[in-house]
Amino acid sequence: MILANVRERLTSADTDLVVRLLSHGDAAREARYRGRLAEQGRDAMLDEPSLFDLLCRTPGIAAPSAALFILVAVRHALRRVGIHDPELSDYLSALLLEFGTRDRALRIAPADDQVYRYVSDIVADLELVADARRAFLLRAHLGNFSLWLSGVFPDYIAARRERHGGPDFTYYEEMGARGFRLASDHQLAREWALTEIYHRAAESFERLRVALNRLSDFVFFRAPSSPDRLMRQVGDAFRLGLAGS
Repeated sequence: MILANVRERLTSADTDLVVRLLSHGDAAREARYRGRLAEQGRDAMLDEPSLFDLLCRTPGIAAPSAALFILVAVRHALRRVGIHDPELSDYLSALLLEFGTRDRALRIAPADDQVYRYVSDIVADLELVADARRAFLLRAHLGNFSLWLSGVFPDYIAARRERHGGPDFTYYEEMGARGFRLASDHQLAREWALTEIYHRAAESFERLRVALNRLSDFVFFRAPSSPDRLMRQVGDAFRLGLAGS
């Protein structure tokens, strides 16, 4: 089960790196940031506009941890599409970190034997499953997997649609939102304090997808922009009122 806990994984070394980068070697600035850290906590510094670029340029042994880099990247990406939600950013960061490990994205739990390569396979099993825990995991996985595919691999979605008539982004948005809504209604979501996160993910699924598309395009899979990619970027920005962001 994926939990919104990436902020909890940050270490004192992560915090020190953030302070040093934002201070640019200036002792007075560092003192101010450390005072701000003591008064406001880490959240205020993690949203500093320059932090993500600073992390991207940090070389060698000073490079940020995976948890710090992904959390800041996601927070900044979500803010650019109008989502200011630290807890939801935390959840998406945990999703990226976990699904990026081996074939975890294809399974509803790390040790589960069943592999799901298509959203339709998850939907088919969801309609048949009787076990309450597995039903919950399938619901959550429908949301998570739909967001992972359509968010991190938009070029793959577009190419598959063009070559093989695969589903478009609307399909993934509808299925993903459905999965998160169903998961939010489950008793286990309440037990794990995930009800509100799932609900907000369902309500803002398209913006989450676009935010992850931007991370994919400009960070994870940087490449010369193709006409299809450019049209997607322009279309998303126009539809969501994000021109210039």
